[in-house]
Amino acid sequence: MTISYWYEGRCPHSGELLRLPRNHGVEAIACNLMQHLASNATYSREGKMYGVLLVETPSGEQQVLQAFSGLLNGESMVAGWVPPIPGREQLALQEAHTLAMLQMIKQELIELQHSPARQEFAVQTQEFALRLQQLSVEQQQRQQERQYQRHILAETLTGAALETALEQLDEQSRRDGIARRHLKRQRQIVLQPLKDHIEQVDDRIRQLKHQRKQLSRQLQAQMHAHYSLTNFAGETLPLQALIPGGAMPTGTGDCCAPKLLHYAATQGFKPLAMAEFWWGPSPKQGDKIQGEFYGACAERCQPLMGFLLSGSYQPSAISRQPSDSIQNFPTPHTPHPTPHTLPLSLPILYEDDWLIAINKPAGMLSVPGRYRDRQDSVLTRLQHGLPDQTALLAVHRLDQETSGILLLAKDQPTHRLLSQQFQQRTVHKVYEAILAGAVRQRQGVIELPLWGDPDDRPYQKVDWQRGKPSTTRFQVISNEQNLTRIEFVPITGRTHQIRVHAADARGLGVPVLGDRLYGCCEVGDRLHLHARELRFDHPQLGKILCLQAKAPF
Repeated sequence: MTISYWYEGRCPHSGELLRLPRNHGVEAIACNLMQHLASNATYSREGKMYGVLLVETPSGEQQVLQAFSGLLNGESMVAGWVPPIPGREQLALQEAHTLAMLQMIKQELIELQHSPARQEFAVQTQEFALRLQQLSVEQQQRQQERQYQRHILAETLTGAALETALEQLDEQSRRDGIARRHLKRQRQIVLQPLKDHIEQVDDRIRQLKHQRKQLSRQLQAQMHAHYSLTNFAGETLPLQALIPGGAMPTGTGDCCAPKLLHYAATQGFKPLAMAEFWWGPSPKQGDKIQGEFYGACAERCQPLMGFLLSGSYQPSAISRQPSDSIQNFPTPHTPHPTPHTLPLSLPILYEDDWLIAINKPAGMLSVPGRYRDRQDSVLTRLQHGLPDQTALLAVHRLDQETSGILLLAKDQPTHRLLSQQFQQRTVHKVYEAILAGAVRQRQGVIELPLWGDPDDRPYQKVDWQRGKPSTTRFQVISNEQNLTRIEFVPITGRTHQIRVHAADARGLGVPVLGDRLYGCCEVGDRLHLHARELRFDHPQLGKILCLQAKAPF
């Protein structure tokens, strides 16, 4: 049977590489579980990893075990699912207290993030921007008229009469200047209290997030001290002994794979194949998609895999076709939605001996991530198709959920020269997006300082003290059904710049459709942001390249 992934780790005693497959048979079983999850709205409220493990019982029958990561609707023990790793029950009261506090923090965060002051600030900002724009148009017309009058007066008057007439025109100019300054002062009087209130709210949000993180870490540390795991060789060790001196990330021991393998080992089952997938809304960082299969997470599961698989038998014996005697599995009720998949080949927009430009699909990384389950990327796929001596280098990056033109160099000199153009802001970039609401101002410039909070990555926020300047020009293309199709031209290239400039009340106050990180809702099947145009000087050919890729939405 075709194997699409290996769960693997080295035996801590012998050093032997131990492997457990994810094959098409167990993926089909997982798809049946997806059907069951799709039939019950309860499972769609929060996103999490689910897993299935095909085992052979001591009597020779095949059986399916199923698990969820963390808690399911606030519960760790749910009928029909494998129980949590032993040790959690010893902290039941402490866990319940901490979870109640975390729920209170979550509710306050929701209320603060939907503060009426944010919407009022966005409305007033746009109102004053329109008034200033209208005043500028009127004053520019009067200025042109005064220039014309000065020309006529210079030809028709002399002496004191000319001086008096010119002084009257100068007085009109001063009155226009006073009117503009008065409107700006009025804007400051109206917006400053709202801005101060929003900053106070943001400070409180930061405090709550820090408190939430501290509570979670404290609870996890207590759990790690009590958790113990059993492998197929009959060994049982506390979780902390398996990662001695190592920093265990939040959630270690609560993932599907350790739950499934530990339970199977304690019941005397033999593991045959395992599969894990994501179901529900994508996480805030957007790195998981409903219906997609994922491997062992590098931080939490991979360090445990060698111990957990110890005592299991050889790979040749664990990749058999599932039989018809599978037991204890939920009956599907609704068709399984087609999982999101990405094409293996990438559409090339331009290629020569020095560089290559592709139209990156949404959902694909520009470059590989740090961990094993985030290695698939534009860079890795293209590199496989090039000669070994070609060192492909990404000149810039697009967010995983952003589609569009991505430029890569085939050698170091080309990469350096292209990177210099991006750093010097001589590359012309155009993005097209759909915003989840109406934008009143037809065109303009957004200038906001952006800062990435190291305690809340990858989230970017407006910070007037610590932020770096960022500038984006925009122009509305069309409005339809309370949506806005818009064109963005970023002058700087800060992380998530366009997404923040769109969503923040001090920018447009309307998030990009499908933006789960900066939007207030999860409408949209993808992030509706596309890198449509890229214009730059070819560093080797001495000509201007203008690349275009039509928005797919």
